[in-house]
Amino acid sequence: MNVKKTLKGAVASAALIVSGQMALAQSGDEVTVAYFLEWPMPFQYAKVQGTYEEEMGTKINWVSFDSGTAMSAAMASGDVQIAVSQGVPPFVVATSAGQDIQIVDIAVSYSENDNCVVNSALEIDKDSASELSGKKVAVPLGTAAHYGFLRQMEHFGVDLASMEVVDMAPAEGAAALSQGSVDMACGWGGALRRMKESGNVLLTGSEKEELGILVFDVTSAPASFVAENGDLVAKFLKVTADANEMWNSGEHKEEMLPVLAKDAGMDEAATEETLATFEFPSIDEQLSEKWLGGGSQKFMDGVAQVFVDAGSIDSALDSYEGTVNIGPLQAAQGM
Repeated sequence: MNVKKTLKGAVASAALIVSGQMALAQSGDEVTVAYFLEWPMPFQYAKVQGTYEEEMGTKINWVSFDSGTAMSAAMASGDVQIAVSQGVPPFVVATSAGQDIQIVDIAVSYSENDNCVVNSALEIDKDSASELSGKKVAVPLGTAAHYGFLRQMEHFGVDLASMEVVDMAPAEGAAALSQGSVDMACGWGGALRRMKESGNVLLTGSEKEELGILVFDVTSAPASFVAENGDLVAKFLKVTADANEMWNSGEHKEEMLPVLAKDAGMDEAATEETLATFEFPSIDEQLSEKWLGGGSQKFMDGVAQVFVDAGSIDSALDSYEGTVNIGPLQAAQGM
């Protein structure tokens, strides 16, 4: 299994797709923000209400993506200035390869909403996971799901070289699993829910956390954009934090849920079910030692090493501390 070759090919393909599909005007008066469909988050309430544009004083082009690697490619090409909810693994892959992007906040923590599902026909669970040797698995390479897959296979002692790993976006993996063309598929969000209709997870979110398999996304942006537009980024993060606080209070669910569901392209029941597995830390929490005060940087060291050991990337950075910029978030805290 040549994951490294395939992963590099996936990143290159994403860059071509983005450059071919996106020709959005970029100027000082416009910002393009990347996000995911079927991935409901409180920020989407502010998105729909026009709060970002009102507070930032700029036009925003919202563009949906199906993977964090595609987000990295779009930022590299200059088509996207801010990426919301980019997985840490694709961020690590990009920065390890030399892309100058930075984490500006913790978007969401979701250990229960990113996982790998085994086809139910195989009757394989955590007690018989060794039987996955030689099986075919759909994995969105370079993503949080890819990292989780690698760590779980390491935990269960499954030889990666024996497996046939196919690079598929979660939606494609869910379809392949339901059709029986793959034995296991990894993904998140709506696609993960569909995968579970065809199989079972090996480990629950809490069981993964016990192994140190954390799952969280960040808001990222090109370092040059942050340096030149720090105040703009701070305002973006402030609007996001206010929307998170609004949702976290539990007092606005009736008002927000229908809006989030519609913008995410989901029904309300699925949206509520998904949001129940999400945690949106406050700005104070994000700036704590657990997250951007040092914990996330150390976690990225571990993620990078897993990818190096698996042959997915050539090498890791000596440190990922320089890939985190808390300046805009600290500014947002004071707004």
